Amino acid sequence: MSIYLASKSPRRQELLKQIGIKFICLNAEIDESPIAGEEPIRYVQRMATEKANAGWNHPQRCEQRTLIAADTSVVLDGIIMGKPVSNVQARIMLENLSEKTHQVITSVAITDGFKADEITNITNVTFCKLPTELIEYYVGSGECADKAGAYAIQGFAARFVKFISGSYSGVVGLPLYETSQLLQKFK
Repeated sequence: MSIYLASKSPRRQELLKQIGIKFICLNAEIDESPIAGEEPIRYVQRMATEKANAGWNHPQRCEQRTLIAADTSVVLDGIIMGKPVSNVQARIMLENLSEKTHQVITSVAITDGFKADEITNITNVTFCKLPTELIEYYVGSGECADKAGAYAIQGFAARFVKFISGSYSGVVGLPLYETSQLLQKFK
């Protein structure tokens, strides 16, 4: 099966390769601003759907084949923690996540031009206590840049995770079980 992936995320690309899915990447740039009062789960679902629509309308999409898009957000106490725009913001995010359980919400949207579907995965992640020196080291490593919640579970930050309940691959950026189930519906 060969699909379009409306994402430039190397993590999503690696995850699809892991399960043997061939794909062509399309860059789906959208406005990722939340709407005032929007619930985090609705926001993530809307982002995945908008990315799928942008991918479907991309000028480089020239074949009739299935397209998927995804969006991932880290949510702490009902507040979306986006990607840090500075090291200071990354430090604050990590301090807030220390010794707490947060949710990682990933939605996957799929379309073939005739029908569309979407699935959402929520994973609970509990961090250990993060000493200031460890936060400083991690922020200084640069790994937290361009990562929702200022961390990458597949990297050094794996040592922060005390407990995970849900989909590891969903935290990375694409819940593989759910994605496989969606793709089966579009064969």
